[in-house]
Amino acid sequence: MQTIYLIGFMVIIGAVIGGLTNSLAIKMLFRPYKEIRLGSWRVPFTPGLIPKRHDELAKQLGKMVVDYLITAEGLGKKLKSTVFTEAMTSWLKTEVQKLLISEKSGTELIEQHVGMKNPRQFLLTKTEDVVKKGYIRLLENNREKTLEQLLPSAIKQKVNTMIPTTAEYILMRGQSFLESPEGKEKLSVMIDRFLIQKGTLGNMISMFLGNDRLVDKVQPELLKFLRDQGTNQLLVELLEQEWNKIQQKRFKDIESHLNEKEVVSFIVRTIESNVPVFEWLDQPMKQWSGTYHDVIKEQVIPRGVDLTLDLLSTHLEELLRRFHLEDIVSEQVQTFSVERLEELVLSISKREFKMITYLGALLGGIIGFIQSFIVLFIG
Repeated sequence: MQTIYLIGFMVIIGAVIGGLTNSLAIKMLFRPYKEIRLGSWRVPFTPGLIPKRHDELAKQLGKMVVDYLITAEGLGKKLKSTVFTEAMTSWLKTEVQKLLISEKSGTELIEQHVGMKNPRQFLLTKTEDVVKKGYIRLLENNREKTLEQLLPSAIKQKVNTMIPTTAEYILMRGQSFLESPEGKEKLSVMIDRFLIQKGTLGNMISMFLGNDRLVDKVQPELLKFLRDQGTNQLLVELLEQEWNKIQQKRFKDIESHLNEKEVVSFIVRTIESNVPVFEWLDQPMKQWSGTYHDVIKEQVIPRGVDLTLDLLSTHLEELLRRFHLEDIVSEQVQTFSVERLEELVLSISKREFKMITYLGALLGGIIGFIQSFIVLFIG
């Protein structure tokens, strides 16, 4: 009977020691949270393993996340997956559809979602800045160049082809004016003024011929002159000469005739009047967006998603490096209190830790059982 008591006692003692040892070892992973000192002497195994290695654990977790969990390769595969692309496209279509059928104007939506006050004025200001910088850069880079060098070939060709037409138009308008009663009256006044300026000679000519008769003689001759092919050719040559002179002028020669403020203001007003964006800002979205629904939903959004995801996939490694994800994870882990970290680990592995404790008790019991036979054998 004593043998059975001895075996049972040794088994119980071994199980208790094994269970308590494993339980204590588990608790020593986290506790004590801070080191314990007796005077200047630090009590061994204080603080616990995890509190003692808290900073190192944070760094290693950050490195593990970057090297093995959130990698550029893994994220790239996710971004390029058909499921993710389709989900992103579908979500964007839904969100954009809400905006396109909204009763609110573009200005209201921008002020509401972006927080920008008076976007129209902001856009005009930015447009003016861009135009002004472009104008100044144009002046600085082209002062020594001639207009012939600056003007596009298409414009120069267009002007050259328009010169004969322009000359013909001028002569035709001149003929029409001279043939009209108003033109004849103006010609009569001019002749009268000419004769007056000539003094006595003019008075004699006027007295002998009479002003009206002189007009009747001069008018047909002038019309004949305007209809003559030689006159047309002469005018074409004159226009070509003037056009060539203008082309040879340096840009700095006409710079003094340009008022920067007026030029910039004119260009900005032209853009504001002809670019529909400024008009759309003050209109309800549904009023003007209907024409673009299908294009935006079926072409712009899918293409935009593809381009964005391709761009992200290409530069993911650089983005993650600049994002300093490893440092972020490390900093977040370092901000965890040891109590919170213990709670987090135990909430995940509590059952496994209990099993380790029970296993320790089991192993201790087995060792106690074996030791009891050793004691009996020796005894």
